[in-house]
Amino acid sequence: MRDDPIGPRYVTVAHSTATDPRQAVDEVAPQIDLQTTRFVLVFVPAHMDLAVLGEALDAALGGVPAFGCTTAGQITPDGYANDSLLLIAFPARHFRCASVLYDQLDPLNIPEIISETTKHAARFRHSEGWERFALLFTDGLSNQEDLLASTLESALGDLPIFGGSAGDGLQFRETFVLHRGRFHSNAAVLLLLETNLEFRGLTFDHFMPTDTQVVITSANPEKRVVYEINGAPAAPEYARLVGHPVEALSPQIFAENPLLVLHKQRHYVRAISDVTPTQGLTFMAAIDDGLIMTLGRGKEIVDTLRSGLGLVNAAGAPPDFVLAFDCVLRRLEIDQKGLTGVVSERFNERRVFGFNTYGEQHRGLHMNQTFVGVAFFGPERRSLL
Repeated sequence: MRDDPIGPRYVTVAHSTATDPRQAVDEVAPQIDLQTTRFVLVFVPAHMDLAVLGEALDAALGGVPAFGCTTAGQITPDGYANDSLLLIAFPARHFRCASVLYDQLDPLNIPEIISETTKHAARFRHSEGWERFALLFTDGLSNQEDLLASTLESALGDLPIFGGSAGDGLQFRETFVLHRGRFHSNAAVLLLLETNLEFRGLTFDHFMPTDTQVVITSANPEKRVVYEINGAPAAPEYARLVGHPVEALSPQIFAENPLLVLHKQRHYVRAISDVTPTQGLTFMAAIDDGLIMTLGRGKEIVDTLRSGLGLVNAAGAPPDFVLAFDCVLRRLEIDQKGLTGVVSERFNERRVFGFNTYGEQHRGLHMNQTFVGVAFFGPERRSLL
């Protein structure tokens, strides 16, 4: 951990690399002023004992509500990390929140979610002059993020939603969301937020469509598994298209050669997570029979990162901080290319904090290999782009 003299003014950020949950909480909690904190976001490394961590957070935070999830990596004041417990404390002076726990995603009860969400939104008192948005943390292995994100957009109307799917390192075994000191699987947490700070949503990736199109000719949409591409077994056909032997397919190759879908004149990534024992491909977002997809090729990832994080407000000032949901496959590509230090330095310069996800949500869409964030400026001007 370190004290950052040029850190954010409007949140407190603390992190610890201690492997013992109690020790990690003992290191981060004293850095937070509990008397002035409205709520805390907690991003958890894959190795931690969640039952112990939940108890330790309850004891240390003294009733301050905590929300968050397990992760596939963290973005701390030192940049990318794999083993840091990260806490971000939001002060009552600038933030208010109301939370909803959806404790069963699969199967998804759409009428119940819409009803519960609209009731919570109606009960959340609006402070004059403050602006609203929502954060979403969801089980990254539920296969329900696409439907949940679109359902919540329907329920909340114009309220923008930003979020990320919980991770489990690179294990893809079990993920959890945190709601008021308890960890839940097959669940999601929605935070309705209100702030007197100016904020802007941002999203970017670094892929361009090629001229190579494919058709999904056999798939299981519920499991997000593709069995055939162009009428051939999926994994061998994909391997042929990207110029690798099928036995060499790996998260790194998937990260550099994604398949894209076109939605409202923009291409979005549908990332592949692994090869099934029957030579199928498992995807991290919605997939279906008959879907036409385009093979993507990457642009320079650092250049797109610099451009994406280069936003300023009307006065020409950069954000005070950026809350980030950054796909783990972006992280893998950055690591593989030896760019971790460069990217971490950029995150440090722009005060970017958050976690590596199994998928990202932005305004009703679930996507992959994308950086989604919320940039916060001072309270002098308040607008939403």
